[in-house]
Amino acid sequence: AAPLSNPPAAPFSIPLAAAHSNPPGCTDVLCCVIFVIVILGYIVLGTVAWMHGDPRKVVYPTDSYGQFCGQQGTPNANKAILFYFNILQCANPTVLINLQCPTTQLCVSKCPDRFATYIDMQYNYRRNKSYWDYYKLFCKPGFNNPDKVLQNEDCPSMIVPSRPFLQRCFPDFITRNGTLTVANKTSFKDGHGKIRSVVDLRDAANGITSLLDAKEVGVKIFEDYASSWFWILIGLVISMLVSLIFILLLRFTAGVLFWMVIFGVIAAVGYGIWHCYWEYSSLKGKPDSDITISDIGFQTDFRVYLQLRQTWLIFMISLAVIEAIIILVLIFLRNRVRIAIALLKEGSKAIGCIMSTLFYPIITFLLLALCIAYWAVTAVFLASSGDAVYKVMSTLPDCKYTNLTCDPETFSQSNVTKLCPGSQCTFAFYGGESLYHRYIFVLQLCNLLVFLWLVNFTIALGQCTLAGAFASYYWALRKPADIPPCPLASSFGRALRYHTGSLAFGALILSIVQFIRIILEYLDHKLKGAHNAFTRFLLCCLKCCFWCLEHFIKFMNRNAYIMISVYGKNFCASARDAFFLLMRNVMRVAVLDKVTDFLLFLGKLLISGSVGVLAFFFFTRQIPVIQEEVPSLNYYWVPLLTVIFGSYMIAQGFFNVYAMCVDTLFLCFCEDLERNDGSPSKPYYMPPGLHRILNKTDQGGKKYAVS
Repeated sequence: AAPLSNPPAAPFSIPLAAAHSNPPGCTDVLCCVIFVIVILGYIVLGTVAWMHGDPRKVVYPTDSYGQFCGQQGTPNANKAILFYFNILQCANPTVLINLQCPTTQLCVSKCPDRFATYIDMQYNYRRNKSYWDYYKLFCKPGFNNPDKVLQNEDCPSMIVPSRPFLQRCFPDFITRNGTLTVANKTSFKDGHGKIRSVVDLRDAANGITSLLDAKEVGVKIFEDYASSWFWILIGLVISMLVSLIFILLLRFTAGVLFWMVIFGVIAAVGYGIWHCYWEYSSLKGKPDSDITISDIGFQTDFRVYLQLRQTWLIFMISLAVIEAIIILVLIFLRNRVRIAIALLKEGSKAIGCIMSTLFYPIITFLLLALCIAYWAVTAVFLASSGDAVYKVMSTLPDCKYTNLTCDPETFSQSNVTKLCPGSQCTFAFYGGESLYHRYIFVLQLCNLLVFLWLVNFTIALGQCTLAGAFASYYWALRKPADIPPCPLASSFGRALRYHTGSLAFGALILSIVQFIRIILEYLDHKLKGAHNAFTRFLLCCLKCCFWCLEHFIKFMNRNAYIMISVYGKNFCASARDAFFLLMRNVMRVAVLDKVTDFLLFLGKLLISGSVGVLAFFFFTRQIPVIQEEVPSLNYYWVPLLTVIFGSYMIAQGFFNVYAMCVDTLFLCFCEDLERNDGSPSKPYYMPPGLHRILNKTDQGGKKYAVS
């Protein structure tokens, strides 16, 4: 239809020729000022943390003298591993990693590879000096008298075969035929000549065996990434191209394509059910196929699970439930699916007119990466702030000076050594007594809260920018002629120039709720061993309530940002208008929003699933043409899962733009229906096709502001 001579009052984001005569004003200025001040304070916090912190305290282990192991330019440059004189005094691995084990800790170049005691070394030294040459590698520097009786832990009373993990020497545990051994031995002599079981070592380092196994798996996974990264990158590029082509095709064949997606997913899930049943039936009668998953426990080789009938039964039931849900949704909401497809089709036209919106997620990704990097670096520098704190360490249970702060330079002249023979002043941790050091934990909480605020602001900026661009499309009198030039850049500039305060306001509300949720999760983790049922129940209720509150605020913020981009009002007014507009169209919102999300989810599932199937056939060498190009892998599921997850995230990046487009068009459509009636003075801005499918008949005299 031709443009009207007297166009109605129009929203803020339409072309300049039909926009408000008065220029827009800044919204939520106070919140904008506070946000800028907080950012400046965050920069100051990072600077102060950088001045006081030392990441070497996190990267390098520290010995009993407060010296870093493996640091270049120091006597320990070639001694990168921390050795514990008597690991039996360490209760658990947490104590070890936190450097609070009550025994001397020394930097060494390598871990011991044999059992030995100081007493045996003294006996063998007289016959062969090589015993001492090896043993003294684990003694304090400067101790060269093997005939001397041990005092002040100059040497370890015993050494056990160990291997480095987390740059620390841990006993080299190996399980053989269900028996725990260290260097093929089940017992050893401690420093006092007593025969001890290696179980005592395991109890002292509880959980280290599983950690070492995890390290071996980690090394193999790293090797798989190193040999398959090129093919993983190709898979991600393919998923990006498929996602782009999929969205471009929506502009011309949205209805057909989405029905193909729906039935394609139904067919794919149906094939999966049949394949699982076939595998389940073929394993019948085979040896060990009836063993349950709980019987074999966790296995790093996932192929073991595929030999169990229970695995395929679980897969089959899960796929059957998914298939039933999809079919029921299509049966009962088939009309709403048609409406959602119409919105998606109109959304594809809008994206086709503003193609630059597809690449805006890259800007969001870069901003989020910057926020995460700054938060992580600040957290590390805060955690490593402080000076070395030394404490009295004594093996005597009744020493009253144990764990008291001491000075290593004057400790030998104090009376502590007389009252507690054998006590030492050793490094404990990094800290301090200044005001800054006392509030390190509070500063870490501030770092977390500001990080959440910046992340949510970045997401809000992206949503408002995309909403403004798509609203410019909807409220154009003639599409695409009246769409303003560079709508995405214009919308980005408007959001930053006029609405930084409103976006920061909405982001702050969401960040506070997320911050409270993190605290609740922390409390829940701390209270896992608590037996107070009421406390656990109350905490569970609070977690559930704040989870619901967070998702509700996300939904409201998203629609509030759309209204901000359309009318240029402040956050509270926009949130109120969006809420009441949605309530007046609650049935459309409840059904169309979920149906649209469901259809977009099927699209993401189809893209990631198809690329995943291709990657599965490639990495399992089932494609004869390129069979020789497949790298040798320890676990083929490592690159496979990476490709599937990466493909899903890439598809989600593209489809999030699409979802924002549909939400914006839907909100504009609801506003269009309420403000206009299709008369010559108040024409509808919606396309006639969308108007007809939403059961609004085009009666005589009604006009559309579209070509």
